[in-house]
Parts: sequence; C-alpha cells; structure tokens
Amino acid sequence: QLQLVESGGGLVQPGGSLRLSCAASGFTLDYYAIGWFRQAPGKEREGVSCISSSDGTTYYTDSVKGRFTISRDNAKNTVYLQMNSLKPEDTAVYYCAADWSGLCSMIRSESMVNYWGKGTLVTVSS
Repeated sequence: QLQLVESGGGLVQPGGSLRLSCAASGFTLDYYAIGWFRQAPGKEREGVSCISSSDGTTYYTDSVKGRFTISRDNAKNTVYLQMNSLKPEDTAVYYCAADWSGLCSMIRSESMVNYWGKGTLVTVSS
C-alpha cells in the first residue's frame, strides 16, 4: 500500500527545535515532490515547504524562512523538516504530501497532491 507516515511532532518550548520526518512506503520518494503543510485550530491549511524531485529546488512560506529547512534522504526514502526557533504560532498539525509531477505546484494548489500523510501534532508552548 502506498502511504506517507509523519513522525517527530510533540510539545516544545518557544525557541526550541523539532525535526519532522516523512517516510514513504510502497513507492520511491525520489520521483516525487514532497511538501509540508500545516493546519492550526480554526485556520485553513497552508503550505509550509516543498522540495522538488528534479533539481531539489526548495520552497518556504515567508513565515518560516530562515527557521525551517526541508531536506531529502533518498537512501532512507524519507523527507525531513527541521524546525528551529519555534514560535507559538507554529502550533499546528503538520502533514506531508507527495506529488508525482515532481514539481512543487502543490503549495498553491492542494488538488495536485497524490498522497497525504495522517499528520503529526506540533505544539509550541511554555
């Protein structure tokens, strides 16, 4: 079965760090663009970051630039989101998503997503 599984969420104090993982099963992530989305309570889901499959081009929404880093480890069939200097407003359920086009169009159009993970909760609070 084709699936994505997120892990690494939890409770962290403001200014702290977490690393989220998105592991693929049943397909090879090398050929897919992988994105991270988040949805806070009462808010719409937003695209946070994405990495393309072709040239590794990355995308970050303005609110996380300089704090979050997306990376890919093809040998482990896993994509990571390193989150530093976390703020309370980063609190959300984080989802990873895969697009077989290999491009990061999913950030602006969720209809492009082929596979969604179930999400992992990140809570930033003192």
